Amino acid sequence: MATESPFRADVLKGKAALVTGGGSGICFEIAAQLARHGAHVAIMGRRREVLDKAVAALRSEGLRAVGFQGDVRNQEDAARVLASTVEHFGKLDILVNGAAGNFLASPEDLTPKGFRTVLEIDTVGTYTMCYEALKYLKKGGPGRGPSTGGLIINISATLHYTASWYQIHVSAAKVLLSCFDPLSEND
Repeated sequence: MATESPFRADVLKGKAALVTGGGSGICFEIAAQLARHGAHVAIMGRRREVLDKAVAALRSEGLRAVGFQGDVRNQEDAARVLASTVEHFGKLDILVNGAAGNFLASPEDLTPKGFRTVLEIDTVGTYTMCYEALKYLKKGGPGRGPSTGGLIINISATLHYTASWYQIHVSAAKVLLSCFDPLSEND
């Protein structure tokens, strides 16, 4: 049973958002809620078929959505997707970094490659997206006025506060991510 939103349906009218990992799971619902509240939404993901299905689902509700294939770990993909989003919507107001890697693995079974992959997606990918997005989100950036800036939302978890079974790779990524505030001096 769907609950009614406490927010006005048009609270994000005229805003443009990009959600990484928006093709499925929690990030798909984040993209859907942004769009249901008036934002134009771009979703980024690695798998074209997942993106196409997600965009079709959003559009079937009459929502404005577009999907761009790319990997947050790749700086060229990040730059291309952000530029495509701005080209498509004329600006970028909100970046939601939701792309994440996770799987259960005991420490003795977790390979260095698996550990590195999760760090690259969760931490380096988040940093790379923020780095490439700042020029669009800073006051006076493309599509922005001199007195308004954009917003970055980093989706994370609190696994690093306590021990989590089979999650040392995710815990390491989240503790690094918790130290990152990209707009602290540039809002």
